[in-house]
Amino acid sequence: MKRVTIHDVAETAGVSLATVDRVLNGRPGVRKTTIEKVKKAVDTLNYKPDVFAAGLAKKRLYRFHFLIPNGPNAFMEDLTREAATHAQSLSSDRMHVHVEPIDAFDGHRVAGTLAILDSSVCDGVAVVAPAFPEVRAAIDRLQDRGVPVVTLVSDHPSSTRQHFVGIDNVAAGRTAGRLLGRFLPSQPAKIGLIAGSLGLRDHADRFAGCRSVIEADFPHLELLKVREGRDDNARNQDLVQRLLNDHPDVAGLYNIGAGNRGAIAALQASGRARDIVFVGHELTPYTSQALRLNILDAVIAQDPGHEIRSAIRVLKALSDGAPIIEGQERIGIDVFLKDNLPESPELTQPV
Repeated sequence: MKRVTIHDVAETAGVSLATVDRVLNGRPGVRKTTIEKVKKAVDTLNYKPDVFAAGLAKKRLYRFHFLIPNGPNAFMEDLTREAATHAQSLSSDRMHVHVEPIDAFDGHRVAGTLAILDSSVCDGVAVVAPAFPEVRAAIDRLQDRGVPVVTLVSDHPSSTRQHFVGIDNVAAGRTAGRLLGRFLPSQPAKIGLIAGSLGLRDHADRFAGCRSVIEADFPHLELLKVREGRDDNARNQDLVQRLLNDHPDVAGLYNIGAGNRGAIAALQASGRARDIVFVGHELTPYTSQALRLNILDAVIAQDPGHEIRSAIRVLKALSDGAPIIEGQERIGIDVFLKDNLPESPELTQPV
C-alpha cells in the first residue's frame, strides 16, 4: 500500500507544501479556513508525518534550555549533572541542551529568565517552576512566542505549559503520611514539618497529601505548623533545633523538600535521632548514609536521570509535532529503607 505523503495532503487540500508545513508545525500566518482544509485532508488521508525523516531532511538542530535551581540542593545538583551528561552525549544527534541556573524561590527572576527566551534561541524549555503568578504569566507568554514549555519536578498546572515531568507529589505526600502513621506508636504524638516553601507546588502538594492521610487514618497524630527553610541546610538545622526545643515530645519529622543535611545534623546533635521517626525526600549520598545510620527511617525518591531523559524526549516530540508516549514518560515514586538501598560510594565526611 502506497504511503501517504505531505504532497498528497497538499494536493487534497488544494494548498502549497509550505502551507501544509506551517499548519502541521503550528506556525502563524495561515487563515483559519485554510487550517481547517489541511486538517480535513490529514484526517481523510490518515496522514502520519515521518518526523525522523523530516528531521534528517532539514538537518535540524534541537536547542533545549533547562532552568534548574542552583544552590546546595543535592537533588537539583543531580538533575544538573544528568542534564550536563546528556548534553554531551546528544551533541552528535544534533541536540543542544543548555542548563541555566535559577533561584526557585525568586519568582521575579525566574520570570525574567523566561522572558528573554524565544524561538530564535531555543526550541523548547524545561523549567522547575515556582507557583508564582509572574512565573505562570511568563510561561504563557513564552508559549505564545512559539516555544513549548515543560515543567520539571514542580508543576504549574494553571499555566499553558505543554507537559509536566515529575512524580505525583500529592501521592508522594500521602506515602510520607502513611509511613509516619504506620511507624509511630498508636498513642497521641506530634509530627514536625519542614518545607522549602509552600509557595512551591511540589512542596504544597506533598503537604496536602500527608495531611489528608494523617487526618483520615491517624487522627491521634498532630501535625505541627510547617516551618519553611528554603531548602537551605543551615536554616533547616536551625529550624529542627528550635522545633525540638519548642516541642520536646515531638515523635516524628517530615522534611517535605531538600536541606536534609541540616535536619540530619540537628537530630544527631540532639541525641534523639533514634527516638524520632524521620521521613524525607530524594536519595543522595547524604540521605543514604543517614538511612544506614538509623537517622532517617524512609526516603521517598524520584529518578533524576529518568526525568531529564523524559523531558528531552517530550520536548523533541513537541518540537516535531509527534505524540508523547505517556507510559514511557510516567515518573515513578520509589521508597527506600536501609534494607533496600542500592550500592553507592561511602561519604568521605560525616552527614
